[in-house]
Amino acid sequence: MCVHPLCLAPHPVLRMTARPVEAFTSELRRLAQDLTETMYAHEGIGLAAPQIGQDVQVFVANPSQQRGREVVVVNPVLDAAEGRISIVEGCLSLPDIWERVKRAARIRMRGQDVFGKPLLVESEGLLAIALQHEFDHLQGRLFIDRLSWIRRRRLAGAVRRRGCR
Repeated sequence: MCVHPLCLAPHPVLRMTARPVEAFTSELRRLAQDLTETMYAHEGIGLAAPQIGQDVQVFVANPSQQRGREVVVVNPVLDAAEGRISIVEGCLSLPDIWERVKRAARIRMRGQDVFGKPLLVESEGLLAIALQHEFDHLQGRLFIDRLSWIRRRRLAGAVRRRGCR
């Protein structure tokens, strides 16, 4: 396991649609462990593979930040989204940027675990928000894409000055 450097916006990998995982190998399990360690090292509550330069559909989330309670999802599909909640979000790939974002309050997401077994996660609150945030990363979207045009424009200069460490 190792801690990886983070890719910061406007790094191109953050705007790519991640590739589905086809092989559930020890390398995939190592990637999931590396994502977890990198998330904790940077004091995050979630991290997607593109944020460390890997264009594959894998992410980890753990709003509690209690080790052992991580949710790792491979090849996620967002099946259902209900209700609305507004919360101030940040992103490890956009340091020092915090904005209020509207998301679904409750979701159902399916995917696979790191061994390829089917996985179903039904969540609400902060876990639902974290799962949606990380799912967006796999689609090449950042949380600022959910802001109004005016709010995105106001942040454009700060985002352009950032790069991959």
